[in-house]
Amino acid sequence: MKLNRGTGALALAGVLALSLAACGSDNATGEDTTSTSGSGDAPASSLSGELNGSGASSQESAMEAWRAGFQSQNPDVTVSYDPVGSGGGRTAFLDGSVQFAGTDSALTDEELTQAQDRCFGAGAVDLPVYVSPIAVVFNLEGVDSLNMSAATIANVFNGTITTWNDPAIVAENPDADLPDTAITPVHRSDESGTTKNFTDYLAKASGGAWADEASGDWPIDGGESGAQTSGLIQAVQGGNGTIGYADFSKAGDLGLVSIQVGDEWAAPSEEGAAAALDASPRDDARAEGDIVIDIDRETTESGAYPMILVSYLVACQSYDSQEDVDKVQAFLTYVASAEGQSASESAAGSAPISDALRTDVQASIDAIELAS
Repeated sequence: MKLNRGTGALALAGVLALSLAACGSDNATGEDTTSTSGSGDAPASSLSGELNGSGASSQESAMEAWRAGFQSQNPDVTVSYDPVGSGGGRTAFLDGSVQFAGTDSALTDEELTQAQDRCFGAGAVDLPVYVSPIAVVFNLEGVDSLNMSAATIANVFNGTITTWNDPAIVAENPDADLPDTAITPVHRSDESGTTKNFTDYLAKASGGAWADEASGDWPIDGGESGAQTSGLIQAVQGGNGTIGYADFSKAGDLGLVSIQVGDEWAAPSEEGAAAALDASPRDDARAEGDIVIDIDRETTESGAYPMILVSYLVACQSYDSQEDVDKVQAFLTYVASAEGQSASESAAGSAPISDALRTDVQASIDAIELAS
């Protein structure tokens, strides 16, 4: 399986420049939407209206593909998604501004409590539907790829390593021609699930080199930053000697870091993300239907790439109108389906969820109901 680093999303750009309508699922609505084989006709859909979401910018390319897929099936439903970042998406969901949210960090205990009111007494669920590598990206003239252990990455971002020819980087890249150029780390300026997953990896895999706990807010004062994924990538592209972290789908032509996994060096890839997901247990403290993955950052599984984010779509377990129930179920069903996962794989290089995980996610979607 060959990784596509965003070309699919670019190919969709012309379609997505239009106002996209989306949503729908025969499973979720109970309608027969099967078209005649070979007819080429779009499936029939009686769904209509608006479905609004916001959240993780890491999901942006995948969301464009998901929306485009729904356009052909449900032309009378307009789906919007504002990639404001995971924190902003969760806030908008909890205050009722949107019907669903995308987030690279599952709802906290406090947010789950808040969701009781927002979701008409039934609470909310996290559904893992987007699994992607986080890439450490850099812009260094003459260098396209490097190896870095978790400890080296941590010391670069905490300011201990300040030049590209530092002995630690040289030792892990003996064949590279590394200049004495100053390193400029770039972090996200907004609260970000990508930041939380990145710092979680550093905290757990760096052997103590990273002193801070995982956080969606960058824990170190000062330094260069960029808002959302696009702002961070632009900041890295804009300098020489810069380094940052972002969803792999947005890496573009920037240099890439391979991380140390056991005795191997692993480049970001959808196969590596899938292997890391398979090696990770679920959080068994969550309520039934709320599916959260406890990522094993220290796995030594051959082929795994544990610097991943598992991004969730968050939805209520009940809504106050049947129309919202139908549209949310239809949208989420498409996203979790083999078709939807294939679309995000092509557009964003994400790793499709397994059949076993899809079955559990679908059960949570099917349980969404009208508030009593």
